[in-house]
Amino acid sequence: MSLRDQKQDVKTVPESTDFGTVSRLHATPEYYELKAKLHGQLLGRIDLEVLGSMAPERLREELGSLVKKLLAESGVALNATEHSKMIQDIQDEVMGLGPLEPLLADPTVSDILVNGPKKVYVERHGRLELTDIVFSDAGHLMKIIDKIVSRIGRRIDESSPMVDARLPDGSRVNAIIPPLSLDGPLLSIRRFAVVPLRVEDLILYKSLTPELAQLLAGMVRAKINILISGGTGSGKTTLLNVLSSAIPGNERIVTIEDAAELQLQQPHVVRLETRPPNIEGKGEINQRALVRNSLRMRPDRIIVGEVRGVEVVDMLQAMNTGHEGSMATVHANTPRDALTRLENMAGMGGMTIPPKAMRQQISSAIMAIIQIARLTDGRRKLVSLQEVVGMEGDIITMQEIYAFTQTGIAADGTVLGHFGATGVRPKFMGRLKAYGISLPDETFDQTRTYE
Repeated sequence: MSLRDQKQDVKTVPESTDFGTVSRLHATPEYYELKAKLHGQLLGRIDLEVLGSMAPERLREELGSLVKKLLAESGVALNATEHSKMIQDIQDEVMGLGPLEPLLADPTVSDILVNGPKKVYVERHGRLELTDIVFSDAGHLMKIIDKIVSRIGRRIDESSPMVDARLPDGSRVNAIIPPLSLDGPLLSIRRFAVVPLRVEDLILYKSLTPELAQLLAGMVRAKINILISGGTGSGKTTLLNVLSSAIPGNERIVTIEDAAELQLQQPHVVRLETRPPNIEGKGEINQRALVRNSLRMRPDRIIVGEVRGVEVVDMLQAMNTGHEGSMATVHANTPRDALTRLENMAGMGGMTIPPKAMRQQISSAIMAIIQIARLTDGRRKLVSLQEVVGMEGDIITMQEIYAFTQTGIAADGTVLGHFGATGVRPKFMGRLKAYGISLPDETFDQTRTYE
């Protein structure tokens, strides 16, 4: 049957429909039916192997020409906006991730959360909002998920209904499907900036102050072991990226992550990533194995993207045995909770070390803890910088160097507060001086505050 013979089966999009912006086209079932039919006809006409060898710009141009031809042959009445949107959507279906492409192209979107085919949320500037992006049905969403996971040699089906993956730009992806999800396939995408944020950006966003940024950069250059603590989405990885920019370019850095997120700019960076078990439950390579292996790779510094298990033991030993200046992040709400989590994770490995001995190892390895938080208005801030002083009896002692104090909430929901030094001069100042790093006296002046 020719395309002309099939055109009677294609429903015309009602001319009276008020589509508004181009994304409003998703509101009509007729549009989805037409797009699916044209997409199927397109796949029947093209040679996928030939298209796969084309440059993206040429491929998009060729697909656009073919879709225009199919639209002309179908005889369906579309206005200029609808016509352009149809071509773009089919190009996105073939080349990218379909309805998600506009969101992936939006630099203000930091998270994409797909709660089934008809509900797509995004996070912009720390706040969640519902979009008008939808999928035609659950099968359409499953095709997009399959496209994502197949790129990295994974699969998702009823026997393996959960998967972690990442997009070519490094964005982290998690998908979970029925029977584990009750409302259809679920997709979560944590996006990362194409151009990594710099310390100047954090100062501009008032996540920290210029004096605090100068102190943190000096700590990194002086090879102080740093632990970054914070909740989910608080910006731990972003801050770790920013701090790593202060590492001298002549040092060998080994990064270890569950999912590659770090974007270090130094010339001598070795990136390691864990491997999950296969469908038979074999072949897993966890972070502990990578930390142990990294010690044989002659690293100057080891950076663990997130400590979440027994690898903490090997990380602490590395920090205590010549790999100074190493850094890691951990999920915790306070610096004290971060230390407790390290101790608990060490116990997960079945170690029989007495609690006091473990705390001594932690206190000698970790020299400073940075606590960051996402405030109620969506902004991320460094809320506390604490120095690990040592042991007092069975307790690890710390002293706070800098803090953000919240004073209230404005009428528009913006959190009010100020940064300020506590007046305590850290004991690691001698180490900074030994590395030739000098800080202005007003750095620790507690009478100076910053919004």
